[in-house]
Amino acid sequence: MTENVVVLGAGYAGTGAISKLQSELGGNARLTWIADVDYHLVLHESHRVIRDPDVRSDITIPVDRIADPSTRFIQDEVTGLDTDEQVVELDDGEDVDYDYVLVALGTQTAYYGIPGLEDHSLTLKSLDDALEIHEAVTEASQEATRGEPAQVVIGGAGLSGIQTAGEIAEFRDNHRAPIEIHLVEALDEIFPGNDPEIQQALRDLLEDAGVRIHTDDPITEATEDHIEFDEGDPLEHDVLVWTGGITGRDALDGVDLENEHNRVTTEANFQTSDERVFAVGDSAIVDQGDQPAPPTAQAAWQAADVAGENIARAIENRPLKTWEYDDKGTVVSVGDKAVAHDVKALPLFDTFGGLPAKQLKKLIAGRWIASVSSWNDARKAWPSL
Repeated sequence: MTENVVVLGAGYAGTGAISKLQSELGGNARLTWIADVDYHLVLHESHRVIRDPDVRSDITIPVDRIADPSTRFIQDEVTGLDTDEQVVELDDGEDVDYDYVLVALGTQTAYYGIPGLEDHSLTLKSLDDALEIHEAVTEASQEATRGEPAQVVIGGAGLSGIQTAGEIAEFRDNHRAPIEIHLVEALDEIFPGNDPEIQQALRDLLEDAGVRIHTDDPITEATEDHIEFDEGDPLEHDVLVWTGGITGRDALDGVDLENEHNRVTTEANFQTSDERVFAVGDSAIVDQGDQPAPPTAQAAWQAADVAGENIARAIENRPLKTWEYDDKGTVVSVGDKAVAHDVKALPLFDTFGGLPAKQLKKLIAGRWIASVSSWNDARKAWPSL
């Protein structure tokens, strides 16, 4: 019997799984790929678009460069998953039947119930988001003066917040724009939960770039022109960007699967409480014992390969593989500079910056582009990474 295999999402996890499934599935399966855009976005480089919108052509890969001719692609928004009927529900099109489905829809921004935050902030979860931040920063800077510079506030000093602040600083310098940049973190240090050595290295780069860092004081309310803190004085903003948290997609609200805040819980083999449903990437909370895998591109790349193979194994009634996250290190950009930490390929150095860190970050993105598209696409994207 020919099985219908459906993959939901064109992020790192969905795209990586499609690539794996195309090599693993034989003639006993039909593969359908559903996403709300017709390209894969190299999301961890999307902050580059804030500085220069022309970068978008280098960090988006059309699906027809990824999908085989035999893979059916449907551009539509997933609105639900009916596990009893085994159908994927779509916003515009008809329901899509499945025998096996891989949920890789990613996440959406979490606002933690902070009054006004959703209404008055921009986010960075898509290409359109990055373009909107660029337009907002450009407009604010054009209306500002040296005496009254535009106030740009980034809430959340994790990976996205730090890289966003760095790109806005580069935009400011390149255009000689009157902008003041503030990076706000509720916890006591930026890049929370990471080694103090990389935290300090990133703080140094941000401060050298003129970014004002505010820590250890959570935002309690956002209005059209300022944010309130638990203890400190209000901070005015002309542009407010929120990168402070994630939650599951609305499409998974009410789905009959074990989940936490619309993120599906799975075993270490990516199988959910329904043996016909697998989940991977930020849509999933994968059992990794006491140390869960982080919601990063690196984790999604690794997981997608195993998840794709496991669906092929399930069809063939073979034992499923168990996945264990392998942290290969961290590389973070701050504008044109970067910091690398605990990189396994370079064990003699704990934390380093300069040209080696910058080139390593470009290599990571280039290698991913090559793996799902071609080395020629990676070569063309290299100057923008």
